Amino acid sequence: MRSYKVAIVGTGGIAAVHASNVERTGGRAELVAACDVDAARLEAFSDEHSIPGRFHSLTELLAQTKPDIVHLCTPPMMHIDQAIQCLEAGVHVLSEKPPALSLADFDRLNSAEIAGGAQFSCVFQHRFGDAAAAAKNLIGEADFGRPLVARCDTLWYRPDSYWDLPWRGSWNAEGGGPTMGHGIHQFDLLLHLLGPWQEVTAIATRQARKTSTEDLSAALVRFENGAVATVLNSLLSPRETSDIRIDTEFATIELSHLYGYSIQDWTITGAPGHEDPVRDAWESQPLEQGSGHSAQFLAMYDALDAGLPLPAGRDSARQTLELAAAIYASAFTGRAVQRGEIVPGHAFYGGMDGDGLGTRVLESTSLASTSPA
Repeated sequence: MRSYKVAIVGTGGIAAVHASNVERTGGRAELVAACDVDAARLEAFSDEHSIPGRFHSLTELLAQTKPDIVHLCTPPMMHIDQAIQCLEAGVHVLSEKPPALSLADFDRLNSAEIAGGAQFSCVFQHRFGDAAAAAKNLIGEADFGRPLVARCDTLWYRPDSYWDLPWRGSWNAEGGGPTMGHGIHQFDLLLHLLGPWQEVTAIATRQARKTSTEDLSAALVRFENGAVATVLNSLLSPRETSDIRIDTEFATIELSHLYGYSIQDWTITGAPGHEDPVRDAWESQPLEQGSGHSAQFLAMYDALDAGLPLPAGRDSARQTLELAAAIYASAFTGRAVQRGEIVPGHAFYGGMDGDGLGTRVLESTSLASTSPA
């Protein structure tokens, strides 16, 4: 096993999570550089984590440090161009979500990966806990049976002050509201467990918050395997929870947590007459590690050691981003959207706002909801 040289671009709040989790990987990685346009913030962050290389531009960092992996912890609108710059320089990329603000931008990664021979991965850390791996192994197998019904809820709370940062809550800077910036982690895990989605029907609305995007979305999703799921993304919910429930033929799999889970956050219930085989199948799985960034980092290093594709790589990250685009497209056009439908020339391929349709729909519905009777 080799040790990888890691650089962090953007030294805000999420960067501290990345740095502390790199430090927990048992010497598998070394923080060699950091980059930020804010000199004071860069110095404080680098001092705290003993990072020697300190840069104010990504170009300088790539030229002088030559890291193996760059972690992108910058605001969403910067992710794709920075990812492409790193990939073309032959440097692997681990990007915070969302990986891009549109499918059109995301699809630029393909040629960048080919040009530089490096790989892209997105931070979807909930895939990497032991319980998620166990659930993925068992869903569809004999003891649990095929998946039938599911729900996926990201019920969070953000006050109006949350949008004081100028890049939050705009289509051009954040790409959307809770569908893109919050619920994406949870429904990425749902897709990881259930496989490819097929069709979505959705609504997206602005109920209460002072933002340009939605503050609530709700979707009904049909999967290729026949399972049907509801997906709810809210920033209006005072008691915050993140929940997934999947009902298979012989078992119910439940996860209830907030920003990360341990093994104790999962509940497995066998159907009448199937309690013992369901329990035995679950307990036969490795069940020690919870979710978290370090779990994904270690999986990334293992893949690089073995010369394998990176986990949460370009193809699977695109499926998640495509579902977000389809939720918006369905919500703002009022019709069901099929997987694979949003292609070049489609209004929602170039942006989650659908060439301004989303803004117009949200303005009209918000005005209607606040008008006197």
